[in-house]
Amino acid sequence: MFCDQCGARLEGNQRFCSHCGKELRGVISVAPSHAGRVETHVRMLGILWLALSALDALAGVVAIILANTIFSRWGPSNLPPFLHPLMIGVAIFSIAKAGGGLLTGWGLLNRQGWARGLAVFLGVISLFFHFPFGTALGIYTLWVLLPPDADLA
Repeated sequence: MFCDQCGARLEGNQRFCSHCGKELRGVISVAPSHAGRVETHVRMLGILWLALSALDALAGVVAIILANTIFSRWGPSNLPPFLHPLMIGVAIFSIAKAGGGLLTGWGLLNRQGWARGLAVFLGVISLFFHFPFGTALGIYTLWVLLPPDADLA
């Protein structure tokens, strides 16, 4: 058993906590109050993945709009013709990354086991393709989820 104030280990017959001195009455918690490193960061990681994915989706929609207006064949005539397919490719990549990030965020918030692998994969991609926010989120994701003891289930 553990003290519900300081988390110190208790014996079953103690009336006062030997660590903080709190009088023990009523229900005593059966688990320490201090969560592990992964438990404290996974919820924040899920929220950040959802937020970055919303930005990725917005960027993808803007890229599609730009590709079909400014960079289309009806746009300025002095632009090279390869810009339209390039912008469409960037938009598809951004929207696909947003979909994966939304799935990752949902999986992390619901403690799905598969979300760890997907988050690590997208974290590595974000290191290079989404500077500076994706780089920071990629580093944070790898710091939280790469250690072997980082199990979500």
